[in-house]
Amino acid sequence: MSTILVVDDHPVNQRLLQYRLTSIGHSVLIANNGLQALKILNEPSNQTIDLAIVDIAMPEMDGLTLLHQLRSSPQFQTLPIVMLTASGQETDRQIAKAEGANAFLTKPVSSWELTETIRRYLPAA
Repeated sequence: MSTILVVDDHPVNQRLLQYRLTSIGHSVLIANNGLQALKILNEPSNQTIDLAIVDIAMPEMDGLTLLHQLRSSPQFQTLPIVMLTASGQETDRQIAKAEGANAFLTKPVSSWELTETIRRYLPAA
């Protein structure tokens, strides 16, 4: 079982992703924004996070800023990061790719698309 960090400020999105991910056997941690995500990721007890799903538009620290900070840290350079957005704007996709995102999904994400994306980066999933 893999541990996935979901970073999204909307409780409905959090619950939906948590439900979908736990139903396929993953453990899920939730952060409401990029700052909370950094706290969770830097806790010694959470060194087993296998993948992060990060919404782009969030208060306090948005997903692209979080992505940049994670890719700037040697500790998180290889962490698979899947960016999530409701806008689907090509500029968001280009920035995320340039910053080192592994994948980019547009809301609403189908269960199949989410599962296949997770399997691509967590082959044992």
